[in-house]
Amino acid sequence: MSEKIQKVADQVIVRNETFISKAERLMPEFLKETVRPQSLIKIEENPAKIHGWGTEVIESADHLSNYDYGKGGQFILDFGTHLVGYLSMKVSPVGSPPDAPLHLKLTFGEMPVEMAEPFSEYNGWISSSWLQEETLHVDVLPGVIELPRRYSFRYLKVEVLDTSKKYRVAFDNVECITVTSGDASLVKELAHEDAMLKEIDKVSIKTLQDCMQEVFEDGPKRDRRLWVGDLRLQALANYETFQANDLVKRCLYLFAGVPDDKGRVAANLFIAPSLIADDTYLFDYSLLFTTSLFDYVEATNDYETLAELWPLAYRQVEIALERLDERGIVKDDETWWSFIDWNEKLNKQAPSQAILIYTLRRTIKMAALLKSDKQAYLEKQLQAVIDATKEHLWDEDLGFFVSGSDRQVSWASQIWMVHAEVSAPEANRKIMNHLLAKKPEVGLTTPYMYHYLVEALILVGEKEQAIEQMKAYWGEMIKDGADTFWELYDPANKSFSPYGSYLINSYCHAWSCTPTYLIRKYAL
Repeated sequence: MSEKIQKVADQVIVRNETFISKAERLMPEFLKETVRPQSLIKIEENPAKIHGWGTEVIESADHLSNYDYGKGGQFILDFGTHLVGYLSMKVSPVGSPPDAPLHLKLTFGEMPVEMAEPFSEYNGWISSSWLQEETLHVDVLPGVIELPRRYSFRYLKVEVLDTSKKYRVAFDNVECITVTSGDASLVKELAHEDAMLKEIDKVSIKTLQDCMQEVFEDGPKRDRRLWVGDLRLQALANYETFQANDLVKRCLYLFAGVPDDKGRVAANLFIAPSLIADDTYLFDYSLLFTTSLFDYVEATNDYETLAELWPLAYRQVEIALERLDERGIVKDDETWWSFIDWNEKLNKQAPSQAILIYTLRRTIKMAALLKSDKQAYLEKQLQAVIDATKEHLWDEDLGFFVSGSDRQVSWASQIWMVHAEVSAPEANRKIMNHLLAKKPEVGLTTPYMYHYLVEALILVGEKEQAIEQMKAYWGEMIKDGADTFWELYDPANKSFSPYGSYLINSYCHAWSCTPTYLIRKYAL
């Protein structure tokens, strides 16, 4: 999608206040912890490090109060781990009584590059307001600065823009009050002989925890919203770790509270100041709402919620089926949106077709649980769509599913077709091995799609290859300095950003948290 932005001028939302009230009653409690910085550091150019920047410890942050700073002075603090919370610090004048306000700039960073490269050089296409910095005047000294905005960071750069010629300033009691609704004490420790898998599991859990706020946020730095695609993966990871199932239920009811007049579930929601459905609708994400409900019921046996949300879940499938052409294939033109992955070259038709099949299978199971009269119809549609897929999208000579008028071969198409079980188990195994051998040019760009790659390998019985892919991707991220997993990572192009600048990328992102699910669910 890149620079394309979806706007719906005539969006009509049909609010379900009963569902919204139910969601609000499931508001989680927050856990708070006071965390202080560990080190005073400097940032150094290092071509061996991701983005070309590394850190060097100068001394313990306990020594910060020994220094004072005048105009142009600055320091950088490392808190030692990724934090989501609220910053405060004590500032005191040194020298004569302050005869002018303190002008201060604070820059927050999840990665060293955010401490090194000025935000003023940012030229991406999404708003620069996501870059985490504050410029403020402090009129009364000594005093305590308490920032009202929540930040997502590990590093903090403090720059004194000006004082006066008569005084300097000293800083003390710098601390962050972290917030999360994820209670780490409830997560069972992973007993595993493989040190790398243990570390990947640990970082996955930290990633999920920092995204667990009032809802399952997609990223605490950016966008701080509830997205269906992220929710689906966060919920799966949650079932194996925190088991905060009421938070999943809350998110499902929030989505169900604000469909549009066509019955479509929005791709994402704004939670404050009140519940607002974004005017973005995605073919795959709407179907993943239905899949997420299935996953939730499978994890909880909450059949009351299934019964209440079934009509809306079924409606997403109905709408998707309306998009099929006379062949039974999803229409591929300029009138639709499907996410799948951040890859400009990716044709979305075949993977979207597969997600429809994947969702139909789960919708049939929910219909059976409810003894719905829709079951027979759904079964008929499933078979028709599978038949059409085999006839029109399978290329026997290539040994791959193809997508779009150019008959594109992509990783995403094969992976989702395997998840959809369009082919028999042994054929699916052959497809995955063929994929890894041939390595089609249109590859994967996000941990979101790498999750589905690794799980597809597990599903076809290739556990060792799944572990290998996980280590080569998430393990490499850790080697590149990840203490929480990132929104975007391309080992072959570590500066990749679909937004025009890696400065705006999210370095703690929900859809990256699933290795803990894969490791624990499938006993990797």
